[in-house]
Amino acid sequence: MKLSSIIQPEELVILDKNDFILFDVSAGSKPRYDEQHLNGAFFLDLNTDLADIKDFALGGRHPLPTFGHFAQLLGKYGVTKDTHVIVYDDKNGSNAAARFWWMLKSIGHEKVQVLNGGYAAAIKAGFAVNAEVPSAKPAESYPITEWQLPLAEIDEVEVAGNSDNHLIIDVRDANRFAGLTEPIDLIAGHIPNAINIPFTENLDADGAFLAPEILKEKYSKALADYKIENVIVHCGSGVTACHTLLAMDYASLEMPKLYVGSWSEWSRNNKKMILA
Repeated sequence: MKLSSIIQPEELVILDKNDFILFDVSAGSKPRYDEQHLNGAFFLDLNTDLADIKDFALGGRHPLPTFGHFAQLLGKYGVTKDTHVIVYDDKNGSNAAARFWWMLKSIGHEKVQVLNGGYAAAIKAGFAVNAEVPSAKPAESYPITEWQLPLAEIDEVEVAGNSDNHLIIDVRDANRFAGLTEPIDLIAGHIPNAINIPFTENLDADGAFLAPEILKEKYSKALADYKIENVIVHCGSGVTACHTLLAMDYASLEMPKLYVGSWSEWSRNNKKMILA
């Protein structure tokens, strides 16, 4: 039976601590981690651990790291092919638990789950917290040869934007999509012919993922007229887009392509843009 991509806080609380490795991947929240985090969790940094930041015009703000870097990172924390990995953040999975989940799935690691509701939900469920940094038990570098989940590069996205047979989903919030505001990148707007389905629509009022059957109905309708290989999901820099890919997998749907460069790359390459 396939392991669910989401684990509930109540399930986490009763697991034997020796049966999984826990990661806190809360982007920009290292001070909070240093002060208090879920007991036994290691901290991963989005910018230095899960990305290889160079030129924003060549890969966006959070391009994927090299295989060697990611392999050594996993080995450093003792992650092997048989390790059950559980990951959380303090943004309901969007920044950057889902990104780490996608990266592990994309190298063929099946035993990985995102904590539903994240840090706050775990505390509410009674999971212990402390400020101690756990001791890792290093393993060999994880064997990685390729990203196995589908990716889209900027030229493919440009072709897709001019095709009626392709679908581009932008998961940023509605105001950023409409070009009314842009808090991070240089230009506000969106890729031509993209549709907007904010990743926040994957969540209920408490910040937990909607039930799989609800997510399945939602995305089945959105994807109904397209072959999955012709669907591309993006955001600002390839991070929150993974939240929607996670939601699709949780709903037992096939995952479309991830455009890692996303708007941060697109908007820096003199591509056609829809502005406010």
